[in-house]
Amino acid sequence: MRIRKIYRQIARKNGVTIKEVRSEMQKAILWAYQNPPKDGGITEAYQKCVPCRDKVPTPEEVICFVAGKIQQRENR
Repeated sequence: MRIRKIYRQIARKNGVTIKEVRSEMQKAILWAYQNPPKDGGITEAYQKCVPCRDKVPTPEEVICFVAGKIQQRENR
């Protein structure tokens, strides 16, 4: 499934624009990276597994990473 189609489905379901969906996703990702839980670094270790160009991944990078993980599990 294409990322734009994912955004479109989420936007339609929630009565917002695609731009709003992406913006809110980016805010949530940024918040999660700036405020990791006090779990002994487990969350930070998982965050480092997400390939990204900058310190904080884009929604597209997170979607691709998660989709890849799901596909790996299905192929077991």
